[in-house]
Amino acid sequence: MSIQTADVTKAFITKLQDLPSEQQQQVLDFVEFLTQKYSNEQPAQKRLLGLNRGKIWISDDFNDPLPDEFWTGG
Repeated sequence: MSIQTADVTKAFITKLQDLPSEQQQQVLDFVEFLTQKYSNEQPAQKRLLGLNRGKIWISDDFNDPLPDEFWTGG
């Protein structure tokens, strides 16, 4: 544990001890929430090239301008 971490921990404990027990419980609940939230995160996996090849298609006219009726609602 580094000196800075030890100082933060000591300050945290001191402030925590000054709180009423109900608020100490709220802090504990929040710390447990954070622990659970960040322990479930998995490192990002690399995407696999070609995994869905042949499963989708794009129309041949995909890049063609849209007709005026599309914009005017006619």
